[in-house]
Amino acid sequence: MDTERTWDDGSVPYLVAAIVAAVAAVVGWLARPLVPDAEERRELTDAVSAVDRELAANLELTTMFDQTKQAVTLENGEFARYSATLARHAAPAAAAVAKLYDRMSLAESAMERRGPANSLRPEDRSLIEGWEGDAREAQRSLRESLEARPSAGWPALSARLHGRFARR
Repeated sequence: MDTERTWDDGSVPYLVAAIVAAVAAVVGWLARPLVPDAEERRELTDAVSAVDRELAANLELTTMFDQTKQAVTLENGEFARYSATLARHAAPAAAAVAKLYDRMSLAESAMERRGPANSLRPEDRSLIEGWEGDAREAQRSLRESLEARPSAGWPALSARLHGRFARR
């Protein structure tokens, strides 16, 4: 007697294994290292270089203030120019730099407040020195953003899927 094939005659495990293997292959392909686009890398390098130079100039100005006690005006043009690029390609470093630039006017105001014989109040000196230290840390984080390794695994898979299905 000839009977029809049923689901339990041994072919279903092979079908399930084939489906699992196909899904694993697709996930593995999507999770491969995500190399940044050359144009994006160039944009980031230009932005980091410009803001890094501006921070270096601001640190030089604060050093001059320390020596002469004459108030200085800190520069912020390059950060304003490249803030969107930094936020897009180096978000953690951009957030730290944005906080630093938000506090810039407080540091400038502290430099302008002087007492007898060009003396500074301890809280103003602390504010200026805190800004200088944070500027150095922001420089380090900006430079480290250029050394970021290509993302792989789940971050790469997520970035690929996000980029594929993002609204334009």
